[in-house]
Amino acid sequence: MSYRPPYTLTPAIVSLVAEVAEALGRLSALGGDGLRLRRVNRIRSIRGSLAIEGNTLSEDQITAILEGRPVVAPPREIQEVRNALAAYERMCAWHPAREADLLEAHGILMAGLLDGAGCYRTGGVGVMQGNEVIHMAPPAKRVPGLMRKLLGWLAETDTHPLIAGAVFHYEFEFIHPFPDGNGRLGRLWQTLILSRWKPVLANLPVESLVHAYQAAYYRAIEESTRQSDSAPFIHFMLERILEACRSGTPQETPDATPQVKRLLRVLCGEMGRAALMDALELKDAKHFRQRYLEPALKSGLLEMTQPESPRSPTQKYRLTDRGRQLTDSLEKKHD
Repeated sequence: MSYRPPYTLTPAIVSLVAEVAEALGRLSALGGDGLRLRRVNRIRSIRGSLAIEGNTLSEDQITAILEGRPVVAPPREIQEVRNALAAYERMCAWHPAREADLLEAHGILMAGLLDGAGCYRTGGVGVMQGNEVIHMAPPAKRVPGLMRKLLGWLAETDTHPLIAGAVFHYEFEFIHPFPDGNGRLGRLWQTLILSRWKPVLANLPVESLVHAYQAAYYRAIEESTRQSDSAPFIHFMLERILEACRSGTPQETPDATPQVKRLLRVLCGEMGRAALMDALELKDAKHFRQRYLEPALKSGLLEMTQPESPRSPTQKYRLTDRGRQLTDSLEKKHD
């Protein structure tokens, strides 16, 4: 095999692979992979992956679209959901190393959203974070060759699928082969790679956990690019996969600390950090961030209104569907 993407298998990565394998064994022994669970987690996966790209539709709205019920939302966001539902439904028919399947998947994901969906880009593209360009992708003329090398490596490698999936995901984002839709397709393709190894991984909403740790997701990509080694990204993704495996039925609302519960109770609509701290009568910004805000985001109970710009001074926060469920249950107990 002539091409091998650059990555280092650190002791922490090797340990995480073993932990994921053990957790998957326990999860398989428990069973419970029913039709309803698969459907709920598929909706969570789609919602998480699209939310990273700025889609604002809730799990309830995605469920309504799946069931053919009317939804009041921006037409583009509805189209994104319909496309993602179609792509995830067809996922089992694709082979991870087949270029034609990758192009077909992009065509489905971006149908009606992008001219030339299903075709590699013909111009330059940069990855933006707010108003800042954080990555300039390779020139368009190199894209077909780079993708064939990457897919060829995927077809021939004997690397563990947990590693290979994360390596492919990172390298795909680095190449950025399409004008748009690279993030959602990269996440879908890693799920496809994993599901070929262990089918249960097709039904764990890893994407929703990536959304919960979105800022760390981007930092892992940036750090891997800085090091010219995808080890930081591999480590990040293995942590999310392990978290999904250990939660078993991750659609359930997680436990929340008293601080997080207080935060959820005071949040009204969309609020910024200063307003939340005032509502909580807190003065220490570091304490607020570490004990209130970050745990709520990591638990998937809270989300950013500008996920593409996590440090924006106009950033606000709102409840997720899970956050609303927990808030409703807290109010009922209080009553």
